[in-house]
Amino acid sequence: MVLAAVLFAIGLMGALSRKNAVIVLLGIEIMFNAANLNLIAFWRFKAEALALTGQMFTLFSITIAGAEAAVGLALVIAIYRHYKSIDVEAMTALKG
Repeated sequence: MVLAAVLFAIGLMGALSRKNAVIVLLGIEIMFNAANLNLIAFWRFKAEALALTGQMFTLFSITIAGAEAAVGLALVIAIYRHYKSIDVEAMTALKG
């Protein structure tokens, strides 16, 4: 669980401190992996370890993370084609 906490902190730092949109997506993926590691750890030390609930939640989470990465990279490509930059701070067109 300490490893998952360290991974989550690294992912959070990467997602909040970087300007590059690809690095922000990478930080989010690291946070997802930390959550998956916690799901497996909690499943392993559960009294009913024969039920595969932790593994199933992790499998669904990995599937969702893959779809999120595909959609996120598609958005980054579309933004790059429009603005010619993937700087997160330069994307102000959606501000209200």
